[in-house]
This record gives sequence, structure tokens and C-alpha cells, in this order.
Amino acid sequence: MRTLHGELIELLKNQSPEGLAELKRRFDALIRYVVEPILPDARDAEECVSDVYIKLWSAAPRLDPDRPLKPFVTAVARNAAVSMARKTRPEAALDESVPGEESPEAELMRRERIRALKRALNALTPGERRLIYRKYYYRQPTAQIAAELGTTERAVEGRLYRLKQRLRDMMGGEWDG
Repeated sequence: MRTLHGELIELLKNQSPEGLAELKRRFDALIRYVVEPILPDARDAEECVSDVYIKLWSAAPRLDPDRPLKPFVTAVARNAAVSMARKTRPEAALDESVPGEESPEAELMRRERIRALKRALNALTPGERRLIYRKYYYRQPTAQIAAELGTTERAVEGRLYRLKQRLRDMMGGEWDG
């Protein structure tokens, strides 16, 4: 079954300039929405957005026209922004350890914590999960989340606090967020 973006993927696979123009038309706002909270410096964000398009263009031959494109675009944008944040502001980059730098036991424990976190996140409602992802995965400022949800920063912070407590309880006390 061909997805909504199947034709776009085919254009990109054929290295069509129209495909790149259409990719920008459809996804530029989303890419910027993901990148800008992670890279508040406008020059860094702009450079990252350009890098995202290069990565998407390069990945085109491997894309499946039967799968949705939006999750892939979002992941590429987020990963590119985090990577650039590490280079430009190492002190502000996410603490994402590189697998293989740990003992086998530590690596096994890390993987188990990730599985437990995924199970706990899946137990949340979709709205609760989105809030957690926006704050801790996409690193959006609380003010931005509050404005987009039509609420106060304090209300968002309270919801996040309660959600973290629930996740901590579901994971048996293992939440570092």
C-alpha cells in the first residue's frame, strides 16, 4: 500500500530537483520545529536544516515508498540537531552514551532500562507520551509547549513532574529524566 508520500519518495529516489523542492515544501516547517529548540542559535539551526536535507537526499535510495516519511524526517532532524549541539555546545548536549564504551553488564542494564522505559511510555496516554517526547526527546522549551497547548508554563511543569513520577513508579524507581 503506497503512502501519502510515496510519490515524493519516488521523486527523491530519481534524484529529481522537483522532489527536493516538494520535500522542502512539505517538511520545512516540521524540520525547523524539531531543530530550533535544540539549536537556539539561528546560524546553527540553519546549517543543521541544510544538513538534514542533504541527509534526506542521500538516504532517498533506501526509503520505502510504502512506509510513512514523516517519522523518518523527524528522526533525521532530531539526530542532526543533537549531533550539532554536541559539536557547538558540548556542555549542553544530551547525555547519550555511546554503546560499546561500557562493560557488558552495564550495556545489558542500559538496554533493560531502555526496554522498561519504552514499556512505561507505552502505558501512558498518547497525549501524555507526546508531552514527554516534546520535552525530553525534542528538547522543546516549556514556554513553547505551554504556548502551543494554550496553558501556563507552571501547568506544563506540573504535568511533567507528575508524569515523571508515574514513569519512575512504573520503572521501579529508575528514571533519570
